[in-house]
Amino acid sequence: MQTRRLPSQVVLGALVVVVGIVLLTETTGYADVDVFWTYVPSLFILLGVYAFVASGFRNVIGPLIIVGVAGAWQLVALEYLTAEEVVQFWPLLIVLLGLSIILGQYRSRAKSVEGTYVSALGIFGGSEKRASGAFTGADLTALFGGASLDLRDADPEDHPVHVSTTALFGGVEIVAPREWNVQLDVLPIFGGASDDRARSEDEHEHVDLVVTGFAAFGGVAIED
Repeated sequence: MQTRRLPSQVVLGALVVVVGIVLLTETTGYADVDVFWTYVPSLFILLGVYAFVASGFRNVIGPLIIVGVAGAWQLVALEYLTAEEVVQFWPLLIVLLGLSIILGQYRSRAKSVEGTYVSALGIFGGSEKRASGAFTGADLTALFGGASLDLRDADPEDHPVHVSTTALFGGVEIVAPREWNVQLDVLPIFGGASDDRARSEDEHEHVDLVVTGFAAFGGVAIED
């Protein structure tokens, strides 16, 4: 029997609840929580690590951004670095983004031997892809643009198939058949992730598609 792990959204929600409880404790004067605030960034570091592991090491850029920003925040909170010193290293985020794009292209080529693996990249524009026949997975990235994938004619070789998504100031749209059982596990930071398909009468327990990824100031949507 396979053990179901907690979705990244649930972990993020639990983290927000913890922060809210601590805030309530502070505002009501019940306890002094100054030490807690010093180590709040570590909670986000753990969240990024969890998102990385939970995606099966498929999603890199989102969790790395969370770990990098939270790690820098923690160093500043512990006074190992100043905010001015940290700001000097912001171009590293661009480096990480570029490495993620390269990794996605490499993964696409490596898996194309086994079947159809789709890679779509939309930067300041749009990228539309359609999977037809054998389908083994996809890597979709939207940066200040959009990326879409139509899976209505796809025939998954194994169940479930995995689609990795990254939406930064952009949107990713996946068109999936209504009868597919889709597991959505996208980590939203000032973004959103939703399955907007109408409910199907032909429901089954096994998962057909797993969508993982990261959405910041953007969104990932499943349509039919």
